[in-house]
Amino acid sequence: MSTQELDFSDIAPYDDSVFKEKMETLVKDPGFLHAVNYTMPKEDVPLLIEDLLKIDNKYDFQHQVMFPFLEMLAKTTTAGISLGGVKYYNPALNYVFITNHRDIVLDASFLNLAFMRRGIPTSEVAIGNNLLVFDWINDLVRLNKSFIVKRNTGLREGLLAAKKLSAYIHKAILDKHESVWIAQREGRAKDSSDHTQEALVKMLALGGEGSFTERLKEINLMPVSISYEYDPNDYLKAKEFLLKRRNPNFKKSQRDDLFSMETGLLQFKGKVHFQLTPRINTKLDQIGDLPDNNTAAKYVGCLIDQAIHRSYEIFPINYIAFDILHKTSRFKEKYTEEQRVETENYFNSQLDKIDIDDVTSEERAYMMEMMLVMYANPLKNKLKTILGGMV
Repeated sequence: MSTQELDFSDIAPYDDSVFKEKMETLVKDPGFLHAVNYTMPKEDVPLLIEDLLKIDNKYDFQHQVMFPFLEMLAKTTTAGISLGGVKYYNPALNYVFITNHRDIVLDASFLNLAFMRRGIPTSEVAIGNNLLVFDWINDLVRLNKSFIVKRNTGLREGLLAAKKLSAYIHKAILDKHESVWIAQREGRAKDSSDHTQEALVKMLALGGEGSFTERLKEINLMPVSISYEYDPNDYLKAKEFLLKRRNPNFKKSQRDDLFSMETGLLQFKGKVHFQLTPRINTKLDQIGDLPDNNTAAKYVGCLIDQAIHRSYEIFPINYIAFDILHKTSRFKEKYTEEQRVETENYFNSQLDKIDIDDVTSEERAYMMEMMLVMYANPLKNKLKTILGGMV
């Protein structure tokens, strides 16, 4: 079935022709109003709603509403957002920006903010339907250029959903001339060791024409490396590691996910850096024919991983975590003793936030170790890539 014959209305961003209608519904939703009242002074809410009702397209919504909101969020919760590798961006092309995944909401939002600051068009954003826990969230993200990734489906439905998703991404790049953002894996890497899921690469190659690599070449995969100085969710991840160690069947609740989203949005992240890298088309040309799609997907995943790992911005906290974890002073030139003491205090204060009863000293030490692993892994993976597997 061709892309033209498929109906993408259940997953695509809302068309501008229905923008006003969807916005009118959104601003009346009690859940949306509660969220807005939570994030801004109540006296400013009526004016915001008045402004929202004047907008009739996604471009104006992003530039008149989301841009100032994200600038405010960047100012209050970061020590600055930077963008490198802009020389690799060609305005004549559209890309699939494939990134590591640190924050549920802000990875794509802050990347688009960095683009808007440079006058680069924003990308459409892939978002899992597991995060769309309320109808108003579904409406809000699709008004903001997001498209839906259907998860938790049966095997047959999952394959059909993957084919449709891939067809939509190819259509976005080739027909709509929109770039697309997607994370390299479903969910965040809890230990910050970022690796591309082969299933994701295979999904991207379901759409399009030609061989496996030709299908990937037509969507211009550009790996983008994301580095956050601090992860506001680090203690929540450490808590989850302990709960899973206590009970291997432990599963987070919907409430846990919402709290993670809120924490990631509103708490301090330090410096945030995005590094664009060259699209992988040239390297795909160099590999020639691979024996099967599994081998090809694995190889492409490695190309993406190497580009992301090589391009991490490494902060003092990463060097300190590595040295503490490995009981070494290998990177002592990269930080001061004062920074080391501050970092150790930070780790302990984050662990103090964990609300689990009867945590033993051994369990606290385990959670501390997992937190050190989270901050050491970007440095470890960068060294492996640069030094050819040696750390």
